[in-house]
Amino acid sequence: SEAKAPKEESPKGISPVKAKKTPSPADAERRKLRPGSGGEKPPEEPPFTYQLKAVPLKFVKEMKDIVLKEAESVGSSAIFEVLISPSTAITSWMKDGSNIRESPKHKFIADGKDRKLHIIDVQLSDAGEYTCVLRLGNKEKTSTAKLIVEGIP
Repeated sequence: SEAKAPKEESPKGISPVKAKKTPSPADAERRKLRPGSGGEKPPEEPPFTYQLKAVPLKFVKEMKDIVLKEAESVGSSAIFEVLISPSTAITSWMKDGSNIRESPKHKFIADGKDRKLHIIDVQLSDAGEYTCVLRLGNKEKTSTAKLIVEGIP
């Protein structure tokens, strides 16, 4: 009887345990992987779709004042530059509160998120406050800087 017990136990004891244990870590791994990969994707998607709906409208880089001395500046050009986000936003430019139209005097340059107002052949009369208006849907942001043309005393 003593000899029988270990023999019986070993096939029964070891192999069922093996049969059970071997698949279960693998299953656990598989189970971990599936919810893992599946679990990672859903969180990725909502922020993504959410971002498309509500991209914050902003100036990544605001306008800076430009100071020119009249003698050097007359006939030269000044460029106001902003960096905006997102690139789908619409920019328009104003001087002292009134809209600037594109003309041989004012060139608008839009390159992705980079927006520039190029003032060609600067005169004393071009001095003033320039504003870039950023629009997206019903949202609006502005960035303002001055063009200062210093007369020579």
